[in-house]
This record gives sequence, structure tokens and C-alpha cells, in this order.
Amino acid sequence: MDNLSGLPDSSASHPFARLGPERVLDALESLGLYGDGRLLALNSYENRVYQVGREEGPPVVVKFYRPERWSTEAILEEHAFVAELHEREVPVVPALTVDGRTLHSFDGFHFAVFPRRGGRAPELGDPATLEWIGRFIGRIHAVGALASYAQRPALDPRTFGQEPFDWLLRHDFLPPELRATWASVVEQALQGVARCYERAGQVPLLRLHGDCHVGNVLWTGDGPHFVDFDDSRMGPAVQDLWMLLSGERQDMVRQMSDVLAGYEDFCDFDPRQLYLVEALRHVLALAR
Repeated sequence: MDNLSGLPDSSASHPFARLGPERVLDALESLGLYGDGRLLALNSYENRVYQVGREEGPPVVVKFYRPERWSTEAILEEHAFVAELHEREVPVVPALTVDGRTLHSFDGFHFAVFPRRGGRAPELGDPATLEWIGRFIGRIHAVGALASYAQRPALDPRTFGQEPFDWLLRHDFLPPELRATWASVVEQALQGVARCYERAGQVPLLRLHGDCHVGNVLWTGDGPHFVDFDDSRMGPAVQDLWMLLSGERQDMVRQMSDVLAGYEDFCDFDPRQLYLVEALRHVLALAR
């Protein structure tokens, strides 16, 4: 299951055990892009991502997708969505097209090449910054609502809650003495998640960024740009908003108000979706 691939495993069986610096450079060379030996590993929860210096031209960022997490078709759906956003002048970073393709294969790994786009973390304590980010999330969602994914699953209590729960129980990842207690706690949490969804009512799903936290929003003098759509799915709009919030309840209420001030310039927001914030927080913790 894609949402359980972060579980610990032995180094010998780890899907990236064979991905050393030489193989990274060889993969790039297979596209006619030649590295100069400078290789910097970047943070990524599921994949392996490197900034690679080149003999000619600026450095590029190379993402190697975790094997068996996404199908080829699902990755290409994400690439197409980001390209669509880029065409509509939303500040995102689409994969480069090399030899007519954005997704490539080398020695059993799928990978993509991106232009390097730097930036710093945004100042989320600044209301104007939150409003600016909100405007662009609104634009992402306005485009995301125009079509649906066919290959990427929805973010809902089943795919991010019940299925990971069942998988963990089936595969005996839990110490026997903790299994019953853990299962009881998770079952109670999932019941609470279900009640949150009942209070929210029927919520429309759209194509999301999916993992819109501060680490995936980079800031420059031109404002924000959004990176890493690897977790993009169909889901409720609030999924791309709540990860920007922090602090005490009153702080988060104020921050959400600032984000929505910009967001609603481009998209309507049903406040009933706020019932889903704690539900989404809980299922994300379980899925990871």
C-alpha cells in the first residue's frame, strides 16, 4: 500500500538500497545530462531527491520515486496536473520534458528531473503572507476542480484510516502485548473521524496539492511557489489549508481567517469543512 511505505525495513530489502551516487549520475547521463560530481540529498519522506550539479547549465533536481508506491499512470497524472497549473501561471515547478517525456526509467527506478527553484520558508506569522499563500492555494483548487483524477486514490477515512489500520493488523507489525490496546485506541479514533465527516456533510472532492505544509511552500521576492505534488489526490479543500496552522486554538483561528481572505478571491469555502481538520490530522498520523 502506498500510504504505508514509510514503515521501517531492513537496509538489505529497502527499495532504495541500490540507489547510490553513481546510479543517480548514470540515470541522468542516460538522458544526456552530465553531472559534475556535486550531489546534495534533499529532504523527502517517501522518495529520494537530489540536487545535482551539471557540467553544462544550472543544477537540476532529480526525484527517484519509491518503487511500488505509485503506478506509472498515477505519476503521469500528477505531472499533467502540475503542468496544467504552470500553464495557468500558478507558481509551481513542473517536471522537465526530456526526449518528449517527463517520467523516465533507469535500472528499475522511475525518476523525473526538475529545474532547481530555491527559496526560504514563508513567514506564517505574517497575515499578509498567509493571505498571499491563500490566494495561490485558491488558484490551485480552481484548476483542480476542473477535472478529476482517474488513477490516484481519494483522501478519505477508508484509504487513509481503515485500510492502514487493517494492513497493520494483518501484517503483525505490533508487539503482541500492545496489539489489543492499540487496536482499541485506533478504533475509537476512527469512530471520531467518522463523526467529523458526518457533521461536515457531503464535501466536494477536488485535485489537491495534498501535502501543503511549510516545507513545500518556498518564498522568494516574488512570493510563494509550491513544490512536491507527490501526495496529490482527490480530497476536501481544507486538506491544503490546515497544515499551515500552528499554535494555540486562537492563533489557528486567526491564521485560517487570513488564509481564507486570500483563498476566497478564487474559490468558495464551505465552513463545514472545518469539522474535518481534526479528522484529517488523525488519519494522516495513522497512515504514516
